Amino acid sequence: MYYNDNTVIYFDGNFMKASEAGTDLYGQSLHYGYSVFEGIKSYSTEHGTRIFKAEEHYERLKRSAELMHIPFNYSVEQLTELTYELLDRNGFTDAYIRPLVTCSPNMSLSKGKKSYLSLLAWEWSNGYLADKMKIMTSEFQRPNPKAFKVEAKVGGHYVNSILACQDAKDKGYDEALVLDENGYVAESSGANVFYEKDGVLFTPAKGSILPGITRQTVFEICYELDIPVQEKFFTSEEMQGADAGFFCGTAAEIVALDSLDDIPFTRNWEDTVSNKVQQAYSKLVRVLSL
Repeated sequence: MYYNDNTVIYFDGNFMKASEAGTDLYGQSLHYGYSVFEGIKSYSTEHGTRIFKAEEHYERLKRSAELMHIPFNYSVEQLTELTYELLDRNGFTDAYIRPLVTCSPNMSLSKGKKSYLSLLAWEWSNGYLADKMKIMTSEFQRPNPKAFKVEAKVGGHYVNSILACQDAKDKGYDEALVLDENGYVAESSGANVFYEKDGVLFTPAKGSILPGITRQTVFEICYELDIPVQEKFFTSEEMQGADAGFFCGTAAEIVALDSLDDIPFTRNWEDTVSNKVQQAYSKLVRVLSL
């Protein structure tokens, strides 16, 4: 799915075949999940291949490395230029891009001594989630912000996501809705969440969430379309039976929800302001305008 014998990646200063790349078995990232990464998408647009919000993603990658005390000296401009070259070398237009910063061998629990940049990409013309998802409130909580730098996109954090997502799938649902340590809705296993009530959108306030770039884009779209949106703390019970709900993220884009804990969202998706946001986002990433 991700690569073949001809796929090119960027690793530690060089472009090379994906099939020829390797990792150090003594690497700190492999043993402890001590790495940072991004998920970015490119699209075929009227102006050619375009990486959506490359600057915002790479600023966050650099910030994640800083928060985790991982040395990382690439500039946003260098990262963006290398990514466009990676897409060109592989002949990709609609693609998912995974920048990954890993650390050198170190078996002690201390900050990284040296980092390695990997840039990977594969063709991906649709989100990893499907519309009208059936979701459940997870028994797994979002990591406590006093225990982790939850605003950083860290590899090790996603063990929590795997547990929550797989538990939901094992129980017959499509995805999980994860709560914070106080019992308020945080996000899904890998995307931010909104729900709609009487034409107003609500989304969890910052604190335990990863404040996503797509989430911020939804705010921008709502401003342009004059759709009220509020950040607040709320429970899954408050979200149940609302007019509509959706997940949002770079890979997922805007994904409509069908039900939460077997309680359906009540309005026809096509009649909701959430649907207007979904359509506006799809247009934005592909034709550069609302």
